[in-house]
Amino acid sequence: MRCDLEITNRRHYLINARKQKGWIQKDVVEKLSDEFDISITESYYGMIEQSVRTPSLDVALSISELFDMEPSKIFLNTNTTFSCVELQC
Repeated sequence: MRCDLEITNRRHYLINARKQKGWIQKDVVEKLSDEFDISITESYYGMIEQSVRTPSLDVALSISELFDMEPSKIFLNTNTTFSCVELQC
């Protein structure tokens, strides 16, 4: 059995939320800095959106709050009933 977390699909919620606000990635980075004292680069934020990087808990919670979204909707695989450890991926 293959362990496929499908994180990319959940990250589309994040991209769509940003676009609905009319923000570019630079806007998100600036708001994270101004409102949450979180300092990340545009490049790093882009990698979060593309599922290349997984943010720290503080960054993930701040992003979730910024977009008024549940962190699990963006960052966790809540549809999986088996962990990769159980499946020995």
